Amino acid sequence: MTAILPAPESAVVPPRSRAAELVARRVPGFSLETPFYTDPDIYDLDVELIFGRHWIFVAAEAEIPEEGDYVTVEIGNESVIVVRDDDMNVNAFRNVCRHRGARLLDGRCGAVGNIVCPYHQWTYGTDGALRFAENQGAGFDKTRFGLRPVHVRAIAGLIFLCLADEAPTDIDEFAAAVEPYLAPYDLRGAKVAHQTSIIEDGNWKLTMENNRECHHCEANHPELLGAYFPFHRFEESRVPARQKPVFERYQAANEALSAAREAIGFPSAHIRELDSRVTGFMVDHMPLQGKGASYGDDGAQLSTRLMGSIVDPVFGDFHIHTQPNGWFHMLGDCAVVFSVLPVSPNKTLVRSTWLVHPDAVEGVDYDLDKLIFVWEQTNAEDCSLVERTQNGVADPGYVPGPYGVVEDDVEAFVAWYIKRLGAELAKGA
Repeated sequence: MTAILPAPESAVVPPRSRAAELVARRVPGFSLETPFYTDPDIYDLDVELIFGRHWIFVAAEAEIPEEGDYVTVEIGNESVIVVRDDDMNVNAFRNVCRHRGARLLDGRCGAVGNIVCPYHQWTYGTDGALRFAENQGAGFDKTRFGLRPVHVRAIAGLIFLCLADEAPTDIDEFAAAVEPYLAPYDLRGAKVAHQTSIIEDGNWKLTMENNRECHHCEANHPELLGAYFPFHRFEESRVPARQKPVFERYQAANEALSAAREAIGFPSAHIRELDSRVTGFMVDHMPLQGKGASYGDDGAQLSTRLMGSIVDPVFGDFHIHTQPNGWFHMLGDCAVVFSVLPVSPNKTLVRSTWLVHPDAVEGVDYDLDKLIFVWEQTNAEDCSLVERTQNGVADPGYVPGPYGVVEDDVEAFVAWYIKRLGAELAKGA
């Protein structure tokens, strides 16, 4: 029997070169090739070059309302502390002690007076400054050993991080664009009503692709469609005949929503820069079905306390998409914000956070089960869809297929990803 010898080392294509080849041959308008969804090397590059060098959404400011409140964020093998300091500023630091590298804080969230390393009790302020380090030599300079900072921006109540040494500067343009839309909801002053974290058995890009279209909603999200019109990015000519009556209701509700915006001077421009900038984003405002107020039964209002300065409970769904990992739904009576983080090539964390007016009282102003019901159901249904798609793209029978005309935001996400991965690979070429 002839022995099968391993391929010579020169025949092994380095991961970056292989990724560059895949990027170069991607066909616009089609889904990605299998390795983008399954290959551990591509996954590692995603963590390093996409999540490591771009602004990512990680938390709502309402999660850290007081001095010393913190959350931790896990991105690949990196851990970050996001903490509010004594001056109420939002700071972010590597979750690593400057002494001998021990992990500082465990768990998702908590509150501290100072950040104390459990190993040798090096002690840091919430501003990152080293305050105590025992048994150091006479020449020891505490100012040289503060916690390593991470770029952080709190934008109208939403917290974004960038792990890179130099963060993309167009975050300022993003902030300037979205703050006028978000200000009336006062997310910064809201409170957390509920939060869930689930693991989807699929690649993070499949989670994002699934989110970027509602083409699948009619067949898969009956609870959501009790309030949500499935016409995001639909033109009238694209609407199937069976949906014409619903589309007519949508048009009438959209006219009423326009009047409600004008009444309070709420911005009306639709912004879609999903694949044309480094920090890609989109803002849109859509009416809801039925009563048109929120995600209750037939669009019913879910909390008697309206958000911020919103005065009309029938104020539709204002939503934002951010590349690579966030989406946000603002209603008159609550907000729901979503953060996606990669866990492995075929596992993704989806964190959902429900925000309400700071004075809203559970059991009095809102029923928690009703508040979260629609998005909890939708998350569970999407979890199944993502797993089903992961199983399919890993099958040898899979070949990339074409996106439909109503899936242009999926194409925009994939185009952004390919463009940004290619650009970051080129930097290291």
